[in-house]
Amino acid sequence: MNDLRFRLAEEADLATLVRLRDDAARWMLAQGITGQWQPGQLGEGDFRKAMENGEIWLAEAAGRLVGAWELWWDDEDAWGPQPPVAGYVHRLMVDRSNAQPGIGRLLLRTAERRVAAAGRAYVRLDCLAGNARLNSYYLDAGYRVVGHKAGKPQPGGVPKSFTLMEKPCGSAAEAE
Repeated sequence: MNDLRFRLAEEADLATLVRLRDDAARWMLAQGITGQWQPGQLGEGDFRKAMENGEIWLAEAAGRLVGAWELWWDDEDAWGPQPPVAGYVHRLMVDRSNAQPGIGRLLLRTAERRVAAAGRAYVRLDCLAGNARLNSYYLDAGYRVVGHKAGKPQPGGVPKSFTLMEKPCGSAAEAE
């Protein structure tokens, strides 16, 4: 993965992000992970809004998309009003047809370095409370459970309950 490159998503990437999200949703369903993401749930407008209010990062290797994630600078729906001490990772997605094993963890570490470089002390995320596999994934990546959020609004769906997790950032110098 030495040739892995990261770049901010642009308007021209919206359809690709929708496809990546839908493919990730289909993969989850094939793995028996239900209740999280559904194909067709998000459209270009959802990703456009995320780009306007935060950052969407794409990861490419050998000129092919291997994954993406969103980075928000606040998340009141899940965390309530907070001082500006954290970055919030959302929609960590891997293109399973192009990515090598371990790419998800590499994308997560890159997101963590971006948050640290922005001078924030914590990386936060939320994951579906009932998804034991995903909760374990983030715990294994060094996150700790700091709370729960019941009834978080969902795009085009009913509210769901989430586990709130955070991890302290390294210093900005370590991020470089």
